[in-house]
Amino acid sequence: MLLVLSEDHKEHLAFLPKVDIAVVGEFGRIALEFLKRGTSPKIYEGAARKLCVPVEMVQHGVEGLMFLMTESSKHMISEVDFLDSVLVLGFGEELNQILLQLYLQHQSQIRSILRQLPSNLPAYHNLEWRLDVQLASRSVRQQVIPSLTMRLLLTSGCGSSSDHSRKVLQTDPSTLLHLIATLEAALAAMKTSHAHRIFRNIK
Repeated sequence: MLLVLSEDHKEHLAFLPKVDIAVVGEFGRIALEFLKRGTSPKIYEGAARKLCVPVEMVQHGVEGLMFLMTESSKHMISEVDFLDSVLVLGFGEELNQILLQLYLQHQSQIRSILRQLPSNLPAYHNLEWRLDVQLASRSVRQQVIPSLTMRLLLTSGCGSSSDHSRKVLQTDPSTLLHLIATLEAALAAMKTSHAHRIFRNIK
């Protein structure tokens, strides 16, 4: 799987080649600390004074690096896919390897932190389905019209404070099969290097 970086994220990360490799490693450490404890304007200001750059540039650089690390860890992308993902940034080989080492070094810790963070997005809980077949109507005595009704159970929050919600969906089997095939094809395409070349050209 390849990461798709927005133009904003590319712009934020473009600050990294302008600083020493040691500073990039320090930015990685700051990003990890911010992920644990939240951001601190004082740290941004201190780093900006040392580098003689605007505070916003430091903040964007750290936040861009944080996004790169968290998204890579969340999807557990491979080393090859990580390097292919950052290739669009135009960094040198040394900087790419530093970013890769940061990712590999902190991947498990970042995933552990992400699991502890509360999420507002609903999560899958259960799926119930029913197949109905209409065999006849007043106007047509002989017909076969299948339809699939699904009830998707979702949860939000965690523990005793979790909330449950239900979504009822209805479709016909052919549309459902087409949707499944399209999603499976999209997932398979994202794992190929060809997808990376396509995303690189859409800039």
